[in-house]
Amino acid sequence: MKYPLQSLLGFILCVANAAFAAPPSSVQASYDIYKGSIKIGQIEESYTRKKDRYTLSSTTSPVGLLAIFKPGKIIISSSGLIGTKGLKPLHFSDQRERDANKNRSAEFDWTAKKLTLIEHEQRKVLPLPDDTQDRLSVMYQFMFLSLAKTDMLNFHMTNGSKLDIYNYRITPDQSVTVPLGTFKGLYVASVPEADANRIEIWLAGEHANFPYKMVITDKDGGQLTQVLNKLDIKP
Repeated sequence: MKYPLQSLLGFILCVANAAFAAPPSSVQASYDIYKGSIKIGQIEESYTRKKDRYTLSSTTSPVGLLAIFKPGKIIISSSGLIGTKGLKPLHFSDQRERDANKNRSAEFDWTAKKLTLIEHEQRKVLPLPDDTQDRLSVMYQFMFLSLAKTDMLNFHMTNGSKLDIYNYRITPDQSVTVPLGTFKGLYVASVPEADANRIEIWLAGEHANFPYKMVITDKDGGQLTQVLNKLDIKP
């Protein structure tokens, strides 16, 4: 199944131990994006928790040749509630700075269990499964989960234009090396599907299960890699 670039770039997918401290109150993170060995973009993300509410923002900026041919930024936001099972989005927005035709958003009505997708000024209403995340909140939902005793993760996710179910295998006690160092955590990989992207995500258990690296491999073997280069977490 295809997965959005963000954080992914969202996606970028909880705990190496059975339990950990309460999720942080704020996170500031920066990622580099590579196509092969060439850096093509940078992502700046911000997460804030205030009591039972959260806000998330993610801005992707092209660099190098991509900035010349596709100079527009991608600005994604998510906001909603924090409950006993983690994040419950209420509003999601995906805006393209120079390509408004690709703008989309989603509204979550948990009481009526309805998901409204808005794209090209058209509204589509779908049933809202209890485990639904948006393409940005899904990456921060890991801070609220404990997967120490499971080897599979299944959830629904929307990007504002559709709602899909995602299936991932979980492998514990794996290491990931990024510019910030080498960390132990979980390796999360999508279940192989025909004509679908292969998604691999490394989570650093010692840093609130934060996604440190993601690799997306398309059916032709091309790869996009998202690597964390800066992280500031406040309890």
